[in-house]
Amino acid sequence: MKKNILLLLIVGICFGCSENGSTEDPTAAVEAPETELLPGQEAIVDPDSDPNILQIALGSKDHTTLVAAVKAAEQTTALANNGPLTVFAPTNAAFAALPEGTVDNLLLPENKMTLISIIQMHAAPGSYSLAQLKDGQSLFVASGHNVKVEVREDGTYVHGAKILGTVNAANGIVHVVDKVFTP
Repeated sequence: MKKNILLLLIVGICFGCSENGSTEDPTAAVEAPETELLPGQEAIVDPDSDPNILQIALGSKDHTTLVAAVKAAEQTTALANNGPLTVFAPTNAAFAALPEGTVDNLLLPENKMTLISIIQMHAAPGSYSLAQLKDGQSLFVASGHNVKVEVREDGTYVHGAKILGTVNAANGIVHVVDKVFTP
């Protein structure tokens, strides 16, 4: 409780400074889970609540490439918002399996819109648990595409990517997948 009050005081002081003409970032005094500052509500740390989708990704050593892509696409707020949202989160190995230079190219500022589309292709509005994903189902994703669900003997696949694991978040569900979705 004391941490929450301190956090509110720090944020309040920072907002007060910015209202007096200061150009300082009002979130500068608030640390995100990996001590890197993020804008907006995704910078708020609440140790008493379940982590949101962004916090889960930030805390995963297997999703550092995804986190870098989400930050470059400026999509961090979307993953921290209330939701519900289902995110199909490719592992670092999934990104590494792309043709050489693809990730570096996507992270260039001039390719931001393409990166945004790819990131959004991994997010479906609503919460879809593994049990709710049915063979032949088509899920609408934030990029405007539909992705197909396949249930096979060896597991559940979405857009050709196998679901390796599932993590519940405060604002939805994260399914860890072994491939990067592309249009």
